[in-house]
Amino acid sequence: MNNQKKCPQCKNLISVSAPTCLYCGRPNKFVTSNYVKNKWDKEYNINKLNILKIIFSSKTLFIFIIILITFLILLYK
Repeated sequence: MNNQKKCPQCKNLISVSAPTCLYCGRPNKFVTSNYVKNKWDKEYNINKLNILKIIFSSKTLFIFIIILITFLILLYK
């Protein structure tokens, strides 16, 4: 199994699974579409989780403040 190939632009050996050539930066056409798709899905899922964490934490904070205000109103009544 040969896991290296020649870059068409600079003729240096690069890994078949590398997204770009390390020497000239040319995208590896056999990997680029899968690499970009996987990278996009990974970043999209991370961003989606971060947004959910922010919403959940702000919602929790909001509920805590409402409960605290209600408790203070009942305490001073």
